[in-house]
Amino acid sequence: MMSMISAHPALSRTMQGEDMLQADEVVAMLRLHELGWGAKRLSKEFGCARNTVRRYLREGGASPFKKPVRRTAFDGLDDWLRERFFRHDGNADVIRQELASEHGIIIGLRSVELRVREWRRELKAQKRATVRFETPPGRQLQIDFGQTRVWIGDERIRVNVFVATLSYSRRIHIRASLREGQTDWFEGMEGAFLRFGGVPGEVLLDNAKALVEHHDAVSREVRFNARLWAFARYWGFMPRACAPYRARTKGKDERGVGYVKKNAIAGRRFESWASFEAHLDRWIREVADQRDHGTTGEPPIERFAGEVDALRPLSGRAPFGQLRDLVRKVQADCAIDLDTNSYSVPWRLIGESVQVIVLAGRVIVRHAGHVVADHALCQGRRQRIVDRTHFVGVAGMEGLVRSVPVETTPAALLRPLAEYEAVVGGGW
Repeated sequence: MMSMISAHPALSRTMQGEDMLQADEVVAMLRLHELGWGAKRLSKEFGCARNTVRRYLREGGASPFKKPVRRTAFDGLDDWLRERFFRHDGNADVIRQELASEHGIIIGLRSVELRVREWRRELKAQKRATVRFETPPGRQLQIDFGQTRVWIGDERIRVNVFVATLSYSRRIHIRASLREGQTDWFEGMEGAFLRFGGVPGEVLLDNAKALVEHHDAVSREVRFNARLWAFARYWGFMPRACAPYRARTKGKDERGVGYVKKNAIAGRRFESWASFEAHLDRWIREVADQRDHGTTGEPPIERFAGEVDALRPLSGRAPFGQLRDLVRKVQADCAIDLDTNSYSVPWRLIGESVQVIVLAGRVIVRHAGHVVADHALCQGRRQRIVDRTHFVGVAGMEGLVRSVPVETTPAALLRPLAEYEAVVGGGW
């Protein structure tokens, strides 16, 4: 019996439940069909289902198996999924949440992970394949904040560490603070300018909310905070934001922050905040500036000798925190309000908007490009500061005006104001 079954290949195939035929069998089936054999007779002869015979006849021979195309929840979202995958550094759970909030697609985390896994190798390679970009002397300063905990006395407190790194020489500046606000960013940069004795051509920064209002990951359109623009114009540098979700484009300073946290701070205790700051300053001079840098092979302080002349001189400019550039409307009492105090302006400007500059202990009011008022900055509150000449032409004020000397702009103020106008007026 076994010999009879094995002797007939069609019968053997039927016993094993197989419907697939060899190529030569399919050719034979087509020839027999041309001779008039029907599907029923062919199915018995070759030991396969009638539908299988009909499929071979319909397709004119054997054809590869076609996997049915199935619709999924991700149809039409390939570009969106790829962009979000790289934006969120491969975090599939965040993508799952945004699928629900933006597209109304409720799906399991495992399904998302399976869908995006084809890009994980590319993401891993992208993180490692960062091209080193070297800048010429004086071109660029990279800045960033890092957080760590430091023992100050008997308390272990959270400290924000600002680190600025000159891209060419690798010299660094450190400023520790308890906050990470816009003022801390500005004071950190000004401290770096002071330490290095000049200002670079551009400052590369992260996409901190205190500095950058919007940075599109696809179009790379950047909208900086208005006060950052004013700060940059005042000091004369161009702000640049590193690519979103690609902090490695600011690699020199990213590594600098880690270097400071591990080498200058980790494992140390300080009696007071002042001793902590003194230690950081000493560590920069004695350690960071003197070490042989792993990339350049030179001590940063020696390499800096070829960079210092490329920095823009400070020219004795006052810190930006001492300059305020405001817009005020002249009130009906011929004055503008500033920090609860009021300062007089010529009465003819009632209802007009004027520019108010607070600099070097003075309050300067400008209108249509001209200085129309100049007062000493009042340190009190709710005071009224009046220049009688602002009321000339107002009935009943002439006699009072003649009895009061006219206040003039001090010569010492003209130089910093002129410098400010040169920076702001020049634009970009």
